[in-house]
Amino acid sequence: MKAVIAEKPSVAREIAALLGATDKKEGFFRGNGYCVTWALGHLISLAMPEDYGIANYKENSLPIIPHSFKLTVKKIKKGKNYVTDSGALKQLKIIEQVINDCDSIIVATDAGREGELIFRYIYEYLNCKKPFERLWISSLTDKAIRQGFENLKKGSDFDGLYHAAVARSRADWLLGINASQALSIKAENGIYSLGRVQTPTLCLLCERFVENKNSVSQKYWQIQLSHQKGTLIFKSTSQFKFDDPKKARDLIKIIERGEGKAKIESVVVKLLKEQAPLLFDLTGLQKEANQKLNLSASETLDIAQTLYEKKFITYPRTGSKYIPDDLWLEIPNLVRSLKERDSCKHAVDHVKWGQFNKRIVNNLGVTDHHGLLITEKIPSALSAKENAVYDLIAFRLLEAISDACIKELTEISLEVLHYIFISNGSTVVNPGWRMIKGNFSDTEDVELQELPKVLKGDDLKVKEPILLERKTQPPSLFTEAGLLAAMEHAGSKIEQDEQRKILKNIGIGTPATRAATIEILFKRGYIQKEKKSLIPTDKGLLVYELIKDKKIADVVMTAEWELELQKIEANEKNFSDFQKRIEAYTSLITKELLQSAIVRSDLPKLICPKCKSQQVRILDKIVRCKDESCNWAQFRMICGKILSVSDIQLLIETGKSSLIKGMKSKAGKSFDAYLVLNDIAESSFEF
Repeated sequence: MKAVIAEKPSVAREIAALLGATDKKEGFFRGNGYCVTWALGHLISLAMPEDYGIANYKENSLPIIPHSFKLTVKKIKKGKNYVTDSGALKQLKIIEQVINDCDSIIVATDAGREGELIFRYIYEYLNCKKPFERLWISSLTDKAIRQGFENLKKGSDFDGLYHAAVARSRADWLLGINASQALSIKAENGIYSLGRVQTPTLCLLCERFVENKNSVSQKYWQIQLSHQKGTLIFKSTSQFKFDDPKKARDLIKIIERGEGKAKIESVVVKLLKEQAPLLFDLTGLQKEANQKLNLSASETLDIAQTLYEKKFITYPRTGSKYIPDDLWLEIPNLVRSLKERDSCKHAVDHVKWGQFNKRIVNNLGVTDHHGLLITEKIPSALSAKENAVYDLIAFRLLEAISDACIKELTEISLEVLHYIFISNGSTVVNPGWRMIKGNFSDTEDVELQELPKVLKGDDLKVKEPILLERKTQPPSLFTEAGLLAAMEHAGSKIEQDEQRKILKNIGIGTPATRAATIEILFKRGYIQKEKKSLIPTDKGLLVYELIKDKKIADVVMTAEWELELQKIEANEKNFSDFQKRIEAYTSLITKELLQSAIVRSDLPKLICPKCKSQQVRILDKIVRCKDESCNWAQFRMICGKILSVSDIQLLIETGKSSLIKGMKSKAGKSFDAYLVLNDIAESSFEF
């Protein structure tokens, strides 16, 4: 009898049906020589400080570095404490029973770093010694599962992957717990969360926000002219930017009097070859879905995971944009299957059969999994968002196998009254991959104009001079797509050339974890969404100001660790050496934070509105009177919005906050209201 351990019940159900394990028991399926059971995500995790008998948030306890790490059954928060998750414990006992009844194990958790860790932690916690093999597949179609079981891999082949997963897990534990507690102790004003990836990510976002807010826009003016040659009308813009509109208007008056003719100074024509895009990796899909569909990174991952489990796409948590040689033969069938999908069949007509672009084939570019693909199973009964994400993946495949797009770019330089005017034009010579969607520019605001055939020395009449008022633009605030890109390319921030080359393609976090990192920042109350932009909250900016010059905020260091984790996975680096360096680094940053002089000048000193004698403490989730007998408190999270420090001050000093916009009622309806205090300091809404 063989035990098969999947990551989720839905996947276990599919595998059991294919293996003929049709006898359903509580927590597993049995039959045909197999017992198929499942984990519920991470059933086992690293033990917390209290499990070692160490008190939390005590300066003399830091740094907390266990001599050997303990494992514990998943815990959930109940009140102020964490208790064992009864559902996790129940399923763990079922897994233990199944393993005891079988001779060997087939690991069928997700084929990636976290999936490997889920199984290995269970295996270690149960002190299991039975042999195991690995099912390694990139899609959940019946065909892929059958092929996977026909080609099971040795469990030891994935020891490097496991060691990288453990190294990541322990590094996050050491840095997260110690840095968070050190900062919270020094701040003396609530609980603050820091982490190996979340803190550099917060710093990226805050740094951009501060640059944006501190940027001073400068107005400037340009002149736009219209010209006509034959029946073709086109425009040119002055190269010179006027800082005084009067000078520009004076020039316009001269041109309008007919005193200015345009003489062609130069004509430059060149061909631009735009290569077809590669397949999506997870980060690429998340960026595209955020830009085109306004989906968060977390939403996109959840939808992609659902499409994967429904057998419509391949494994979504991939970091590759390529496929191996042997998969190329399946591409025509995938493309052919899209003829049956209404949203895609018109695009399939533009594909050149027999002339597919093989740019996506690259064995060395394939990591644990290949780039995102559809499967031959055409979707049905999907939600609108699921359909939209599926189509992004399908259209990207069609684009990737198409020719390059060839454009002819023309730049005409004209001289008018000693001022140079520039006219740019573009014509498509070969639409190539851009014909799939019919978009010939990556940005919607780019106006493509056709230019006439002209020669140097030709004269053109000038018509309709217009004054354009413009201003310099500050660095744009991050959208989720922009933040994902910044995380993905964090290595490019390095100043030293040699180091930058090494870390060029290394980011912070992995494609599988970046969405979760952003969600953690939301959950901690560090960031919020304003239209499509991500901006830091008061609390997020406070944390940034406290740690921006500290080692834990170093984006480059985090990128270097990601590179080391990749080398551990490839068995090129020693796991225990990495842990020793992380432990030393943890001690260093903990000491640095504990020795910091944290001055909270940002918080006003406010007198309790109830007892009117003691000051209040402004914590991250609540404002309360320092006098416990007074017992006045005001929660900061109100109907989905965090009460800012300035609103707290207004509320306490004047009895009324500013207008709080975008709150959500229990029915999910958005509303705006003021928060007011009555005579006994109880709060309510005023509409």
